[in-house]
Amino acid sequence: MQKAASLPLPSAEALAASAALSARISEAIDAADGWIGFDRYMALALYAPGLGYYSGGAAKFGRDVRDGSDFITAPELSPFFARTLARQLMQWLGQGLDTVMEFGAGTGRLAADLLLALEAAGQLPARYLIVELSGELRARQQATLAARAPQLASRVQWLDALPAQFAGVIVGNEVLDAMPVRLYARLGGHWHERGVARQGQGFGYVDRALAPADVPLPLRTLPGDQDLVTETHAEAEGFVRSLGAMLTRGAALLIDYGFPAAEYYHPQRTGGTLMCHYRHHAHPDPFLHPGLQDITAHVNFTGIAEAAVDAGLEVAGFTSQARLLMNAGIGELLMTLDPADTAHFLPAANAVQKLLSEAEMGELFKAIALVRGMDDSLPLGFAAGDRSHTL
Repeated sequence: MQKAASLPLPSAEALAASAALSARISEAIDAADGWIGFDRYMALALYAPGLGYYSGGAAKFGRDVRDGSDFITAPELSPFFARTLARQLMQWLGQGLDTVMEFGAGTGRLAADLLLALEAAGQLPARYLIVELSGELRARQQATLAARAPQLASRVQWLDALPAQFAGVIVGNEVLDAMPVRLYARLGGHWHERGVARQGQGFGYVDRALAPADVPLPLRTLPGDQDLVTETHAEAEGFVRSLGAMLTRGAALLIDYGFPAAEYYHPQRTGGTLMCHYRHHAHPDPFLHPGLQDITAHVNFTGIAEAAVDAGLEVAGFTSQARLLMNAGIGELLMTLDPADTAHFLPAANAVQKLLSEAEMGELFKAIALVRGMDDSLPLGFAAGDRSHTL
């Protein structure tokens, strides 16, 4: 695992911003009698106004540590990701829907490439809504759209919150993994909630024993008695319930890394899934440079599916990212390039291979389709290899 000493050093300005956020987190801990749940810490580290990782001004998405970014997402890796997803969106938009809403729009690359693909297919939505709270990210999205799809930028609107009602297609790529999680540790056969307290000049874990009635339901039947650490996802599940309350008719396509509950809470997964990303390095320390690094956890897709059903949505499909893209025709789209033009074809093919490979993103990332009021046809991206039975 990556050690902090081998990670790139932040600038003095970045360290000052991190120190300011650390002071704010310390105030929250002091106000809570010296201990906060990890979900509270994660929310502050990622979203504290003006200082959190996603609400501050630092670069986040990119191909290389030299551009100041911390990780690369599928839309940044290849335009064929968006072009393929557009085919699935077209199936749903063709059922009398005219609006797309995106969460977690990042740099705006997915929005721009989706709009360009839908324009090329003659199926442009009347509106493309982006829910974005970060002013820095909103400005970056606007710049990306102006550069890549200037003729379509006027169709895009930004929202600060969910509308009360919405009919259309919802897209979220790597949204759920960035939602705060609660940490739990089973030690000596007894469950504890793992929270955060001040330690020296920084922060550290402190466990609090739980009464049996306070142990979350997904953990009560976890087999074995070995020591382990894991997470629960109340915020992500609450987000999906909010989508269900808002969506009057339409579909939601959510793509993220994760597992069904049987894999997520497998007895051999003793260390949980929490991970941090800083300058294209992965490491396990969420207390390193608060506000300057991403903190994520894999998604429990069974919990997401159950929350959706509770909110009146139907699970229309669940599969791997590789199967979703292959079903929707990414291979066919790639072959629109000339293989003889190796200077263009080989880099494009290599990027698509990373999207599909089991050793890269193809198997780790999953896709789930949630619908309400749509026809009974199987979504294109889930036509083969559907794994809904595993949820």
